[in-house]
Amino acid sequence: MEQANIELKENERIDDLQRNGYRIIQNKDKFCFGMDAVLLSGFARVNPGDRVIDLGTGTGIIPILLEAKYDGEHYTGLEIQEEMAEMAARSVRLNGLEEKIDIVKGDICRARERLGLAVFDVVTCNPPYMNDAHGLKNPELPKAIARHEVLCTLEDVVRESAGILKPGGHFFMVHRPHRLIEIISTLVKYKLEPKRMKMVHPFVDKDANMVLIEAVRGGKSMIKVEPPLVVYRDVGVYTDEVYQIYGY
Repeated sequence: MEQANIELKENERIDDLQRNGYRIIQNKDKFCFGMDAVLLSGFARVNPGDRVIDLGTGTGIIPILLEAKYDGEHYTGLEIQEEMAEMAARSVRLNGLEEKIDIVKGDICRARERLGLAVFDVVTCNPPYMNDAHGLKNPELPKAIARHEVLCTLEDVVRESAGILKPGGHFFMVHRPHRLIEIISTLVKYKLEPKRMKMVHPFVDKDANMVLIEAVRGGKSMIKVEPPLVVYRDVGVYTDEVYQIYGY
């Protein structure tokens, strides 16, 4: 696929995604995607013809990786920060994916109003994990918005996802294990039934520091707890499963 020439702004760089020759624009002073986004893209599933949206898409990494992997009909990234949305849109153009991916500027808290009810088959989200935003010195910084519940809460994410998902649609999220009880109770409250869960451990002898979870709108009550994912087999060396997710 022919890739466009895109002008970079100050402190921006282009990184190779190791998938389909795709590349992505990032800004080290704003926010770069992390392993959690890559692991979520590896955990999520998209069927042919699905319409997919990533809430709080940031750099646009998840729609781009999912498009590289699956034959969905269309992918959307919703992002509230104008600079981030504009950068993500340039990454879409960089890869010539304008017909498959669009980046929409908008607020997760008003996703139903902005996008409509029951319009997506799949929702993904790598939301802010930390609910201690009151202690931030500058809660409007891009990194703070991405990591702390400054502009949206877990309940906002789940409520709006349930609204924009079709009945039987799938919701995929990466979050922190210490909030698992809250996550599950909030999903059930909004009729998103947890169906799959996978814990992520940095090393085999360390506690889990991420949880991947799939829920189905209106699904029956049954959850499959998958074998855990261990990220590193040695310092700086990924396990084979992680290398496979990264596309090596």
